[in-house]
Amino acid sequence: MQFRDFLPVSTNTSVKESCYGALGALVGLLGTALLCRWGLGLEVHWLIAPMGASAVLLFAAPASPLAQPWSILVGNGVSALMGVLSASLVQDLTIASALAVMLAIAAMFLTRSLHPPGGAVALTAVIGGEGIRALGVGYVLLPVLLNSSLLLAMGLFYNRLLGRRYPHTGKVAPNRHQTADPQPSERLATQATDIDFALEKHGELLDINRQDLQELLQEAQLHALRERVGTVRCQDVMSRDLVVTAPAASAMAAWHLLSRHQIKALPVADEEGRLLGIITLHDLMIDRAERQPRSQADLEGLTVADLMTREVQTARRYQPLYDLVEAFSDGGLHHMPVVEGDQLVGIITQSDMVAALFTLALQPGLAQARGSDAEAP
Repeated sequence: MQFRDFLPVSTNTSVKESCYGALGALVGLLGTALLCRWGLGLEVHWLIAPMGASAVLLFAAPASPLAQPWSILVGNGVSALMGVLSASLVQDLTIASALAVMLAIAAMFLTRSLHPPGGAVALTAVIGGEGIRALGVGYVLLPVLLNSSLLLAMGLFYNRLLGRRYPHTGKVAPNRHQTADPQPSERLATQATDIDFALEKHGELLDINRQDLQELLQEAQLHALRERVGTVRCQDVMSRDLVVTAPAASAMAAWHLLSRHQIKALPVADEEGRLLGIITLHDLMIDRAERQPRSQADLEGLTVADLMTREVQTARRYQPLYDLVEAFSDGGLHHMPVVEGDQLVGIITQSDMVAALFTLALQPGLAQARGSDAEAP
């Protein structure tokens, strides 16, 4: 043990989030107190001290597993019950206090509702004075569960108002193809089973859920990838000799172009080379409105302008290739036009991305070499 072990550690929390947490506690506790004291007319025990600790978790650390609705309601509820039970069975306040907190922790572990303020809730049932002890089991409902419910309601409203994800369930984002497979970016990354193995081996409770821990690891891995390939630009891997169609071209003409060049998408540009949209095999084969396959007869009389996608996600010529990885993997894109201003200058496909990343994996120094070339006068 060294002296620096007692020094505070960095929380990596922004000033804005710190202010949001402090303001949230003010709003939550003030609202709870006003509703209990003035709204419901409670004259005594309208707010108990442990709610201050619950507010710290709910508003300052809403992503914590200890701050989720189940933990707040059930954790405080079973702790209150254990406190009342200890106070009624043991007359000595010292022994009853220790017993109450012990039983509260055990009950919270059993109900998977660990909430640190629960220890204070149980302790209050024992040393809160004759008024609290006189409430008996009623202490569980009022003020504990009433305070907890109102504070939670304030927390739900406040966190949603700020755009925070709360309750923070840690659910995995669904696969866009609606299958049980994980997202492409997650298949070679650290898996949930790996996280579970490490947590079980560690043994101690960590104040972070499995999904958040997995996301942090993936973010770190992606950052490392960005450092390795960040100097490779879209122009380094894009196709430049493009097969392009015009909006006035017939749908059948677009079909023949796709077939002849064995490609799956055509950028649509005007005579000046400005990008107007993109048309794919899917656009030609499937009627989006009817969600039915098209026949050759259905394409007769239709033009590219009738079927093309006009809102197109594009890349910039000098944009780092890394920026496109998520769109091509989890986003499901197969082709992305590259523009300079409004001019179409190239296109990147999934094949281009796979080839580029594979080459960089085999030749780690290639990205640095390209970076040096880019900096050369």
